Amino acid sequence: MALPSLPDSAVVIAADAPDWRAAVLRAGDALVASGSTRDGYGDEMVRMIEEHGPYVVIAPGLVLAHARPDESVLQDGLAVVTLAEPVPFGHPHNDPVSVVLGLAVESVGGHLESIADLANVFNDSTVIPALATATSADEVRRLMGMTA
Repeated sequence: MALPSLPDSAVVIAADAPDWRAAVLRAGDALVASGSTRDGYGDEMVRMIEEHGPYVVIAPGLVLAHARPDESVLQDGLAVVTLAEPVPFGHPHNDPVSVVLGLAVESVGGHLESIADLANVFNDSTVIPALATATSADEVRRLMGMTA
């Protein structure tokens, strides 16, 4: 399974976010804008972090925000939000965060496959800082080895 597509509407460059909740909600908004989820999915991503802690900070500077597959997911989707200023999520080793990925999948199996595919992208340690300074959706897709 390949990663979900990444249309321009799912990419937000240099977003303002005063805290981690706002950063995650920006990714939720991008998933809604791309047609992948309904309103409320971003709130579910925030709730997961509030409930389980900053486990979503998967590498220095990188968050993989997601929630369980439910009726708010219309189709598999991925959003990339770069932050104008990094924000802490409360992770002891990987804070602060400058890149927020939002992931929505329709099935639990798809969730695991998408996470594995994303892990392959970020095996290259130069990708996260390059994404953090990307200036366009095309550059983000190139860095992630994707097309629109």
